[in-house]
Amino acid sequence: MTTGDIVAQGLRGRKGDVKSVLFEGALLFSLFISLLFLIILLVDVVAKGISVLLDRGGSFMSSGLSSFAERAGVAQGIFGSLVMLIFVVLLAFPIGVGAAIYLEEYARDTRFNRFIDVNIRNLAGVPSIVYGLLGVAIFVIVLAPLTGGASYIAGGLTLAILVLPIIIITSAEALRAVPDSIREAGFGVGATRWEVVRSHVLPVAAPAILTGTVLAISRALGETAPLLLVGAVTGFVATGDASLGEQLRGPFATLPTTIFAWASEPDADFRALTQAAIIVLLAVILTANAIAIFLRNRYERKW
Repeated sequence: MTTGDIVAQGLRGRKGDVKSVLFEGALLFSLFISLLFLIILLVDVVAKGISVLLDRGGSFMSSGLSSFAERAGVAQGIFGSLVMLIFVVLLAFPIGVGAAIYLEEYARDTRFNRFIDVNIRNLAGVPSIVYGLLGVAIFVIVLAPLTGGASYIAGGLTLAILVLPIIIITSAEALRAVPDSIREAGFGVGATRWEVVRSHVLPVAAPAILTGTVLAISRALGETAPLLLVGAVTGFVATGDASLGEQLRGPFATLPTTIFAWASEPDADFRALTQAAIIVLLAVILTANAIAIFLRNRYERKW
């Protein structure tokens, strides 16, 4: 069969060979299985946790951690997760995008730069618990006078380092996808390299960069192991009248660590709280993702 015959069949809406049909069917089946497991998990979580949200309402959202199931809530976990999110956005995002710009727009194609690129891609696949060990060694022990030891600062810095390779890789791929004609047009009118990057390349690559940021935020908000290693509290957290600065240097808890602690309790009431906390965590992640997607779509409409 010639290329013209294949194109003609495609235009007439006919299917290709049997192997192509089987391969397409296998892909659809894989997608169906994945969605089936996801739906089953979501239905199970909502069915078991929605009763807690309906019965306790705002008290569950505003109460702190407690050893009594009827008093326990997710307020401290939500605050901790938002603090970690701020650390990731303020530290990992600008550093990661800046590193990607240097590697793609300024760095020469040398053996040393290729070595750096390979190691960044390797770091993206390192298990999160390894970053937790790094956080303990550096932020909890060595930099204890600055971070306060096991604190929000140590946890936020650990998560920022964890997602940094992901942001660098996705940002670099987004910059690489920008057509060279856009750069050449900028240079052709006398713009400097920085002006070309700032006014031409970055706006075009911004939607894809924000997509990578969404993935990084989702991973950071769902991490548990590295935070447990750097000292996340799984019991009651007493803040007293401490100021915001003192709280950032003190004991902390996040939604994932709260879910882990409640799931370990033998009491059936805590298991119901676990499902309710999972619903809240999903809502926080979806809200953060929705904001990032809104910004991405805004750039897409602009450019």
